Amino acid sequence: MLKGLYVAYTGMLQEQKRMDNLANNLANADTTGFKKEGLSSQSFDTVLVDKIKDGSEGYQYARRIGHANPGVKIGESYVDWSEGSFQVTDVPMDMAIGGKGFFTIEFTNKNGETSTMYTRDGNFQLTTDGYLVTTDGDYVLGRTGNGNKRIQLDPTKDVTVNEQGYIYQEGKTAAQLAITDFQDYNYLEHYGENFYYPVDGATEIDATGSIFQGYLETSNVSVVREMVEMISVSRQYEANQKVIQTYDTSLQTATQLGRLNG
Repeated sequence: MLKGLYVAYTGMLQEQKRMDNLANNLANADTTGFKKEGLSSQSFDTVLVDKIKDGSEGYQYARRIGHANPGVKIGESYVDWSEGSFQVTDVPMDMAIGGKGFFTIEFTNKNGETSTMYTRDGNFQLTTDGYLVTTDGDYVLGRTGNGNKRIQLDPTKDVTVNEQGYIYQEGKTAAQLAITDFQDYNYLEHYGENFYYPVDGATEIDATGSIFQGYLETSNVSVVREMVEMISVSRQYEANQKVIQTYDTSLQTATQLGRLNG
C-alpha cells in the first residue's frame, strides 16, 4: 500500500472519531452536570521522543524504534472537568456543587443490580415516601457514622440545605449529603450521560465543594466552540479525502501509461 494513502486513511479515521466526540458533546449541551470530552492525537516526533527516553531498556543496547507506521496515531480521550455555570431554579430539591466533589448515588441497572455511582447532576426530587432520588429514580445517598445510606425525609415539611450538605427540616438536622471527591480523576470512568464510577487505583478524598440549594450546574459544553471545531474537523476530513482522490487519479494515469508502453 502506498504510504500516502495510509496516512490519509488514518487521518480520516481520526477526524471521524473527533466528529463523533463533538456530536456527543453537542447532544448533551443541555444535560445537567455534563462534562465535555475530547480526543488527543500523537505526532510522530512525540512518540519517537518517548521511545528514545524510555529507560526500560538498558543504555548499553541500541534503541529499537519499532515498525515504521506512518499516519495519525490516536492518543487518548479526556474529560474537561471545568465547572459549568449555575442556573437558578429556586426549586428546593435542586442542588449544585461549587468546587470539587460528586453526589453519591445508589445506581440500579436494567438487570436490577445496584452499584455506587457519582454525578454532578443535582436535579433531585422526593418520592411519596420521602426518599431523595434522581430523575431516573436512583437513590441519593447520605453520610452517616456507619457509611452511606439512602436519604429519607418528611415530604410534608420544608427542606433547607446548607453549604456543608446538611439537610434541615423544622430547624433539625434530618440528613447529610454524601459528597465524594477523588485524588485523581483519571481513575474515573464515564457511564451514561453524567455518571462516573471509580476503577482500580481510585482514591477517595474529602470533598471541598460547597452545596448550593435552588441551583443546577449546567453543562460545560460551549455550543459555539463545538460548532467551530466541527467545521475545522470537516475541512480536515475533506483534505484527507482529496489526497486519496489525487492518489487514485495518479494510479489510474500510471496504469494507463503502463498499458500503452506494454
